[in-house]
Amino acid sequence: MKSMLHKTRILLSTAAIALALPLVIANAQERSVTIAVSIPAATHGWTGGVVYHAEQAEKEIEAAFPNIDVVLSTASSATAQVSALEDLSATRKLDALVILPFTSEELTGPVQQIKAKGTFISVVDRGLTDPAIQDLYVAGDNIAVGANTAQWLSDKLGGEGQIVVLRGIPTVIDDERIKGFSDVINKTGIKILDIQYANWNQDEAFKLMQDYLAKYPKIDAVWANDDDMLLGVIEAIDRAGRKDIKYALGGNGMKQVIEMVKEGNARTPISTPYPPSMIKSAIYMTAAQFDGQAPMRGTFLLGAPLITPENADQFYFPASPF
Repeated sequence: MKSMLHKTRILLSTAAIALALPLVIANAQERSVTIAVSIPAATHGWTGGVVYHAEQAEKEIEAAFPNIDVVLSTASSATAQVSALEDLSATRKLDALVILPFTSEELTGPVQQIKAKGTFISVVDRGLTDPAIQDLYVAGDNIAVGANTAQWLSDKLGGEGQIVVLRGIPTVIDDERIKGFSDVINKTGIKILDIQYANWNQDEAFKLMQDYLAKYPKIDAVWANDDDMLLGVIEAIDRAGRKDIKYALGGNGMKQVIEMVKEGNARTPISTPYPPSMIKSAIYMTAAQFDGQAPMRGTFLLGAPLITPENADQFYFPASPF
C-alpha cells in the first residue's frame, strides 16, 4: 500500500486477541460506538465461515463492551452490498465500518463516501482498488498463497508440463493470487494452457473443468485457487476418468481438503491456509481502536505456509463450519 507511511506484517491470532480483551475492557470508554460490519452472504463454504465468525464476534464484542453496538449486514451481490451500505450510512452515524467487499471495484466508491463522513474503515480480505481509503487492512498473504503453491508444483513437475488455472472473482486478492502463482510459473518451462474465472463457486468450477477436460487431452496439473472450486474440479476429473492429471490443488485450508492432506492424498497432498476467522480478528481490532486506547493502523497479513501431511494437524479444526 504505497500511500501508507508504515506497513506492518504480523501473524494474527484471534485467540491472542481474545486473551488481550481484559486489558482492553479495563480501558473501556463509555462513549457510544457503532461498528457496522458488511460481508458477503454465505454463497460458498469460505464465506459461510466468514458469516459464522462475524456473528460470533458480534455477540462477544457487545457482551464485552456495553457501549459498542455491532450492526451486521450480509449481501448476496455487490449491488446488494452497496444498497445496504447506503441504507446504513443514511440511518446511523457509523463510527467504524468493517467490510469484506463483495467485489473490489464496485465497493470502492461507496466505501469512500462513508470514509468522507469521518468513519474509521477496516477492510478485510478483498482490498479496495484505492487502498488509501482504508485505515486498517486484514487479510491473508495472497501473493504467498499463489507463489508457494506454484513453487511446490514446479518442484514436483520438474519445471515442465501443462497446467490449467481457475480464477475466483474480479478482486484484488484474486489478482494477487494469480500474480504470485504466475510470477513463479513464468520462470519455469510449465505452460498455462488456460485460465478463466469460476467465481469461487464449486458448481461453476465443475463446469469450467469439464470444458478444460474436453479441450485439452493432456493436463499435468490444475490449480483451482480456492478449495470450494477444487471440490468441483476433482468431481469433474473423477467423472471423466482422467488419469493424466497428477495434481489438483486449491487453497484456503477447508477442513475437507485438510482431511485429504492428512490422509496423504496423492493428487491433493498440500493446501495453504486462508482462515475465514480473519473477519473476527478485524472486528476485535476495530473495537480496540475505540475502547482499548490502542490505535489500529496498518496492514496485517496472515502467513501462507504450505499445509502438508506433516503439519496438517495444526490447521485442522473439525468443529469449524469451513
